[in-house]
Amino acid sequence: MNIKITGLFLIVTVAAVIASCGNKENKNPQQAAPPPISVSLHEVSSEKVKGIDQYPGTVVPLVEVELRAEVNGYITGISVKDGQFVKKGQKLYEVDRSRYAATYRQLEAQVQIAKANLERVSKDVERYTRLSEQDAIAKQRVDYANADKQTAASQVAAAEANLANAATDLARSIIKAPMSGTIGIAPVRLGSLVSAGSTLINTISSPDPIAVDISIGEQEIQRFLRLQQRAPAKQDSTFSLILPDGSTFNLPGRVTAIDRAVDPQTGTLKVRISFPNTGNRLRAGMNCSVRVSNQDQGNQLTIPNKALTEQLGEFFVYVLGDSNKVNQRRVTIGARVNDMIVVRDGLKEGEKIVSDGVQNLRQGAVVNPGGAPGSTQGPAGSGGTPAGPSQATPAPKTDSAGRK
Repeated sequence: MNIKITGLFLIVTVAAVIASCGNKENKNPQQAAPPPISVSLHEVSSEKVKGIDQYPGTVVPLVEVELRAEVNGYITGISVKDGQFVKKGQKLYEVDRSRYAATYRQLEAQVQIAKANLERVSKDVERYTRLSEQDAIAKQRVDYANADKQTAASQVAAAEANLANAATDLARSIIKAPMSGTIGIAPVRLGSLVSAGSTLINTISSPDPIAVDISIGEQEIQRFLRLQQRAPAKQDSTFSLILPDGSTFNLPGRVTAIDRAVDPQTGTLKVRISFPNTGNRLRAGMNCSVRVSNQDQGNQLTIPNKALTEQLGEFFVYVLGDSNKVNQRRVTIGARVNDMIVVRDGLKEGEKIVSDGVQNLRQGAVVNPGGAPGSTQGPAGSGGTPAGPSQATPAPKTDSAGRK
């Protein structure tokens, strides 16, 4: 009996010793401090910048008119060349006039007949009136004559209205320029059949001035309203264009129209900016980039773009503090200048922020400044001297059983 009790006591004792050793070995990795995270730093400084916001734009004419047929028929005359500049009232196209001219002559003859009939019944009224005054005829006959005169007058009016319609159709068979401008390339040729109200014959647009349409975000509406209300200046450099060939169009532009409502699907609003088009460099339908000067002008604090992190539409940077610990700080950003970005609020000149390695950081993390690959900024207080290889302490090695 004593032998069994003694054996059981030994087993319990050995198990307790093994458990105690295992607990000590498991606690060591948890108690070890994490190694500093290798990062590189950037010292916040100011530089002279010219803030520019860039928007994709489409060139549109300020005034544009479509030429459509107003009568049916075949094109029998073209008096203009495609792409030519035309003046208001200039004859451009002619639709077959023979049918409309014949209708006009026919209705003109009917007007003459109606007028002759009105003249005849008018004389009858005068004659019957004199006879009635002499009691030579019944007054009823005079009443009939007056009724005939009113009918004849109505027939004249109807004939003249029909003649006016025929004259309009005859005039519409000649298509004239409704405005001065440049005419496009016509989709119709001699002999083409056109239908009233549906066939597009050509388009005329005014080339100078011309406009560019851009879309802005809701938060920029007030800014562009102020630009629209500002008095125009001859040497205004607020707006400029980058054309498809990469050249710059620097003639002054101004906001001429802002759309009435925001697109609920995109949250954007259309803005129209007009430009003088000397030399006809801008063509309707051309795609370009519109550059708009913003508030970031002169000496501004700048940091690398890669130093920023974004969370729910807000931007943050990691600022180096005491004992090489970093603190996350929210910043307000402005214009981008190459690989740098303007910071409008949140940082002070001379502060050091993490520029490489931000993806591995958290609030309060300890960093090893200058340890990131390709770093050129030394630790805080080193004056920017290049640092040596990373000195991060390796984690303790363990075997598969968890023993050192």
